[in-house]
Amino acid sequence: MKAILLLEDGMVFEGENFGAQGEAFGEVVFNTSITGYQEIITDPSYKGQIVAMTYPLIGNYGVNEEDIESSKPWLEGFVVKELSAIRSNWRSTMSLGEYLKKYNILGIQGIDTRALTRHLRLAGAMQGVISTEDFDAENLMKKLRDSPRLVGRDLVKEVTCKEPYSWSDKLGVINYKLKYKVAVLDCGVKFNILRNLSKAGCRVKIVPATTSAEEILKLKPDGLLLSNGPGDPQAVPYAIETARKLLGRLPIFGICLGHQMLGLALGGKTYKLKFGHHGGNHPVKDLKTGKVAITAQNHGFNVDMSSIPDKNAVTTHINLYDGTAEGLEHKKLRLFSVQYHPEAGPGPHDAHYLFERFVLMMKKNA
Repeated sequence: MKAILLLEDGMVFEGENFGAQGEAFGEVVFNTSITGYQEIITDPSYKGQIVAMTYPLIGNYGVNEEDIESSKPWLEGFVVKELSAIRSNWRSTMSLGEYLKKYNILGIQGIDTRALTRHLRLAGAMQGVISTEDFDAENLMKKLRDSPRLVGRDLVKEVTCKEPYSWSDKLGVINYKLKYKVAVLDCGVKFNILRNLSKAGCRVKIVPATTSAEEILKLKPDGLLLSNGPGDPQAVPYAIETARKLLGRLPIFGICLGHQMLGLALGGKTYKLKFGHHGGNHPVKDLKTGKVAITAQNHGFNVDMSSIPDKNAVTTHINLYDGTAEGLEHKKLRLFSVQYHPEAGPGPHDAHYLFERFVLMMKKNA
């Protein structure tokens, strides 16, 4: 079936539909990962976005139940150059197209993703629509102009858990022998963050993003993790206020959106990047050691470190592509955060040590 992708600046790409049918609106971004499309589409941080993959062939190993990063795919639409006609993997339970259709996610294939990526790099991420129903560009543009944007929109409330729960192994068993109890403020947390915390010796309690600081303290955790999540960090003032009230009261580790919320809790500001960082090949330099790690990233906003009035909050990492801040820590308070994803899923494992650093911080605080 025919499908089109229309961008808000009027550029149109024609292709073929896979997955669900209908219309999907969202901010169009590109991801530079070669593999890991299943982890990407189930990352809650992509809520509100249409994701285009720069790698030309997608879907060749199908979809399985073990590599998902949340309960379902959250992105608004998926754009690929070529959808593989076959799936070849012994763990595969269904094709990518079947999986997207199951969860009512629109896909489009057969377009020039190189041209699309170059256009987004030059013009910046922008609103777009995928349609299998309406091919009138003028009519679609009217709908597109009325579609909700990312800036100022609270998407966290759509992806956070509804009730607190404890992380367990594949058999559903909670290991109560794990030494440190960590509360995770779920703004759209990926499963691999929870897995890595558990591997590092943490008993993990996940709570909704609306949980207050007082409710978190009642759990008597040894530390707090502020998770990744979608959209504009300034649109979730309740989570920022929770983080602010817990500064100095608990060791805190922030990841991606959690990093941005920590920056805001310290009195700083955030700003929107031109086209964001999405992919598994971003070089990040540790300013303390000089070492460079290749990291997985997925964010469209960034912390303006110069806006933080507390001069004890310092930049710890920078992105070598554009020089933006990729990490912060406080010289007096027990906290640190990174803009990238140390849990990978998909991506390199260079930054796994940060979970051990968090455990060490809790150990020193005990």
